[in-house]
Amino acid sequence: MYNVDISLIKMVTKFYFVKSDKIINKISYKGKTFFDKFEKIDKTLTRSVMNDHADKKIVVAHTLISDRDIVENIIFDYNGRDSERFWHRAQLMLREEGYINFTAYKSKTQGHLHLYVHKGHTTLQEAYQLAKLLSAKLQQKMPKQWKIFPDPNIPREFNILILPYEVYKKERGSAWSKHL
Repeated sequence: MYNVDISLIKMVTKFYFVKSDKIINKISYKGKTFFDKFEKIDKTLTRSVMNDHADKKIVVAHTLISDRDIVENIIFDYNGRDSERFWHRAQLMLREEGYINFTAYKSKTQGHLHLYVHKGHTTLQEAYQLAKLLSAKLQQKMPKQWKIFPDPNIPREFNILILPYEVYKKERGSAWSKHL
């Protein structure tokens, strides 16, 4: 049963992606070739699909960009070795920047995290700039061991993330935020 708290992610649920064993599409973008293994399913992302993902019957991903070019979250895809240090540094940087709602989820790989910064309705261009800025600020505090989404350097079809498996830690508008 899929019981991960995803209420603040605000996912686009009009469609979803399922990972395949074969290459679905080959995309050339900005001089690079990308091989897509995720098949777009033009059906609503339902609880039963999420349950199949939780039971590891299928691997499901959601898009980060709506059909109207609106982004709800800036995501750090941390692939380093010290998730606790990453969480601590990212949490301090985000608080300093005025963000009070963010959640880190465990991914399939041990020690890797997906940190969702809940930004709300943001245009795609603004999200690209904000993601780049937040990544640069965090990079001043620790070596870069993450990807940032949305990413303008990859095709739109690749700005997707696999559904979270478990909450790592979360920050929700604490009482201290009124003193900032």
